[in-house]
Amino acid sequence: MRAASFDGAIAFAQDLIRIPSLPGEEGELTRRVIAEMEALGYDDVWTDELGSVVGVVRSDGGAMDGGPGATVMLSAHLDMVAEGDPAEWEYPPFDGVIADGCLHGRGAMDIKGPLALQTHVAAALKGRAAGDIIVAHPVFEERGGWGMDHLTRPEGGLRPDVVIIGESTHGDIAIGHRGRCEVEIIAHGLAGHASAPDRARNALDLVPAILAGVRDLAARQQSDDVLGSASVVATGIDAVPASLNVIPDRVTVTLDWRILPNDTVDTLLARVRESIRPHLERARAGAGPDGGAGQGVAGSAQESTGDTRLPGGVEVRAATERQRTWTGVEEDRLLLSPGFLMDPADPVVTAAARAVGTRSGTGAPARVRPWTFATDGGWTSGVRGIPTIGFAPGEERHAHTNTERLDLEEARWGYERYLELVPAVQGAARRSR
Repeated sequence: MRAASFDGAIAFAQDLIRIPSLPGEEGELTRRVIAEMEALGYDDVWTDELGSVVGVVRSDGGAMDGGPGATVMLSAHLDMVAEGDPAEWEYPPFDGVIADGCLHGRGAMDIKGPLALQTHVAAALKGRAAGDIIVAHPVFEERGGWGMDHLTRPEGGLRPDVVIIGESTHGDIAIGHRGRCEVEIIAHGLAGHASAPDRARNALDLVPAILAGVRDLAARQQSDDVLGSASVVATGIDAVPASLNVIPDRVTVTLDWRILPNDTVDTLLARVRESIRPHLERARAGAGPDGGAGQGVAGSAQESTGDTRLPGGVEVRAATERQRTWTGVEEDRLLLSPGFLMDPADPVVTAAARAVGTRSGTGAPARVRPWTFATDGGWTSGVRGIPTIGFAPGEERHAHTNTERLDLEEARWGYERYLELVPAVQGAARRSR
């Protein structure tokens, strides 16, 4: 059996970086994580139907009943975003290079470095923690969190007392984040040859009105005292047919909406329709999207008396994606990552902040704040109601960039703090039951 250690965790992280693992392609990485858990002496290791990895370190080596302390779940995720152009990287994205005091490469801090630390921390706490430790690394986090949604499903899923998400916090304690919903606005027209535009109805003519409505929507976003303001922006325009000598009969405008925890898909879509409706009506009447003169746009469908039909045959819907796991399971999934927010005064949060402290060593508790990006904590806390915090080394500004790196001095400090953090939140969760 291999002994858990910080140096061993970093060597493990290097191995993980060298295995590309886009969503749906995590199989080889999963097998490497399983091998590490087994070598570290985990009491149980398995994969679920979707290919997520679960390992358990039991408090007494017996049945998974939580022992005298609460059950804590440590979680990172197996998938990564694409590396982009390798030539734009200072160090090759899949070499796991250590240089200038940092571990470099795709996944170094989002999230294979923290995944490796969590995996070794759980093994290092075997026989020392008062309760069971579940280490769950799910698939498809980068595309809406299907893996975590499945792992914590109401019937037959994992139900720990507290979750610690290993997304980078630069040593702070994270207590929530805005969610993300991808929304599509589809304009319909009539296709035709570009040489005879009078025989067609160009769906692109509706785009200025749609974008004007999106700007109105962006200016009327709700706000939270801790999480800040929601935000929405158009991030893509796709025309079909894509041939440049054909007038398109369908154009899709895609919105990236960073949402607050109380937002629902139905309320979001209703707000989009409310914002773009007046601009589409003006465009159909012959005015420009902001009320000035412009070319009229004929509608391809009559507007109904309900709220879901819009002028010009425009539809609004939540984006979905056909996702297929590396184990072969397929499902149409909403591109939705829920938000969540823990009470800063929650006993789990305050215990975590005291246990972690600050790198300056002043004895002050760690800073408590939200993340700027979405995590699987939206599923564990926002949807399932499980107390969830985040802690890991690494700076958020390097996530999803070609400068991704993990400072090794900070990572060593984070590893040591995890050894105090896990027992602290176990005790707080048990007392607050």
